[in-house]
Amino acid sequence: MHGRVKISLTINGERREADVWEGESLLFALRERLGLPGSKNACEQGECGSCSVILDGELVCACLVLAAQADGHEVVTVEGPGFEHVQQAFVEAGAVQCGFCTPGLVVATAALLKQTPDPNEDEIREALSGNLCRCTGYAKIFDAVRLAAERA
Repeated sequence: MHGRVKISLTINGERREADVWEGESLLFALRERLGLPGSKNACEQGECGSCSVILDGELVCACLVLAAQADGHEVVTVEGPGFEHVQQAFVEAGAVQCGFCTPGLVVATAALLKQTPDPNEDEIREALSGNLCRCTGYAKIFDAVRLAAERA
């Protein structure tokens, strides 16, 4: 039988605590324990990018991080501040269809633009290569990234 552990972390600039099962993912804790459903649960194997968050400044798949590992760390989810211009660019470029992959793509785009403010096509493709979308042909997503970069 696995035990429970209390974690304390900063999420979107706010100190939060949660009582989690020692083997549960950060994704589960964010969605089910902390009321932040923006990061989506899809593959649970780190292959689709739908659960992407920023952990201590690094883009990670929340499904691959144990909630207990995030204790004492800083997490930024798609609900957090600083993603508005990227979200708006996705809407304006028509890059949102079903919307399931969008939170992960928005977070990955923001992470890219923070590191590379004016990315070229190859840099955009590389940065978003961990995010799968089953609805689009990615062209409008890349348009959204370029639009967000222009406005940043």
